Amino acid sequence: MKVGVVVFPGSNCDRDMQHVLSDVFKLKTEMLWHEEEIPKNFDAIILPGGFSYGDRLRAGVIAAHSPAISGIKKMAEKGMPILGVCNGFQILVEAGLLPGALLKNTSLSFMCKWTEIIVKNNKTPFTNKLKINQRIPIPIANGEGRYYADKETLRTLKKNKQIVFTYCQEINGSSLNIAGICNKEGNVVGMMPHPERAAEPVINPIDAKPASMIFQSLLKSLGVAQ
Repeated sequence: MKVGVVVFPGSNCDRDMQHVLSDVFKLKTEMLWHEEEIPKNFDAIILPGGFSYGDRLRAGVIAAHSPAISGIKKMAEKGMPILGVCNGFQILVEAGLLPGALLKNTSLSFMCKWTEIIVKNNKTPFTNKLKINQRIPIPIANGEGRYYADKETLRTLKKNKQIVFTYCQEINGSSLNIAGICNKEGNVVGMMPHPERAAEPVINPIDAKPASMIFQSLLKSLGVAQ
């Protein structure tokens, strides 16, 4: 099994993600430059956090037009597990793979702190080892992390159980306190908090096990023995 981490100009969590996938969870992991066509021999794709193209125009919008995205869209249609974290979430939204928008935080400030998110959907490739309403201690680091969708879209998200994570409390003005969502099929997941910064005890001062379950869920989805 092989996982690809797509690298854009301005990505700064790509190596963190590669480390967690390869060193902690022993998945064969390869960095993929965004200008190159993604080979077909991958089993999952991760879009990491950072500031692609310096967040010019708005976060994720330029990266959403990178050559690699067309291949990712085809992979998504075939049901491949795809995860976007922070800037990766913004890119998935701008590319039309997930609904809604990511706006500036209501504070208009960059937020970097620990918080908790609550599991609302445990049927995705990245949450199948978690329990509904389970809390995950996890850090956020973003300036444009406020998830927004109109009332009709929010009704659809709730109806289809596409809300994957919510914040345990109001944190940045996100609609319904949404911290992560998935597509209707459930294989494409976007989340603003950083699981790669919370899945090891050495860097998680609270409890690393819940965040590690996000990656263990991927292992389960890929049929990797644990």
